[in-house]
Amino acid sequence: MKYILFDLDGTLTDPQQGITNAVAYALRHFGIETEDNSTLNKFIGPPLIYSFVEYSGLTEEQAKEAIKKYREYFGPKGIFENRVYDGIPEMLQKLKDRGDKVILATSKPWIYAEQILEHFDLKKYFDFVSGSEMNGDRGSKSRVIAYAIEKYGILKDNAVMIGDRKHDIIGAKENGIRSVGVLYGYGTREEFNGASAVAERVGEIIDAIDSI
Repeated sequence: MKYILFDLDGTLTDPQQGITNAVAYALRHFGIETEDNSTLNKFIGPPLIYSFVEYSGLTEEQAKEAIKKYREYFGPKGIFENRVYDGIPEMLQKLKDRGDKVILATSKPWIYAEQILEHFDLKKYFDFVSGSEMNGDRGSKSRVIAYAIEKYGILKDNAVMIGDRKHDIIGAKENGIRSVGVLYGYGTREEFNGASAVAERVGEIIDAIDSI
């Protein structure tokens, strides 16, 4: 493999605190109180507009407003309520050392993704960053991957998407590339039906890539 695409939330970093705090803040605007923020873990990974509609019963217009409220909390504070999974820097360094191209492909707005990579000293490992726009453009993982393929000139036969949710696997399939599901994040093994390989731990990712 030459082009290694990584999801961000739940794959490189654990953003649970920041994302769930921001979601709870947004839902409060609609009179929805959250007693236990862990019930909002399902918001980690999928596009926010999908999650607010699917999991909170908001209309699409309300979901757009909820995203604005979410960003009121997430932009200045929640973005850094986050931590890098153990072993991620070492794994990324090994990929760079062997000459692979490492690319971020996240449904999160690219401007947030860049800040997170810089804050946690991960930017140096990445050759390209693909994310959504603040106005909602490229909101799906499939479109984020397609943008990376087009803009970076990725050869599909030599590309693999690494992620922790079904959207990563589906997005990879829709773009004709292979995929690896990781189980230490927020997805389940059932979500990885159709993945080329599965890694239970960070230390298994490179072996999973090399197995396909």
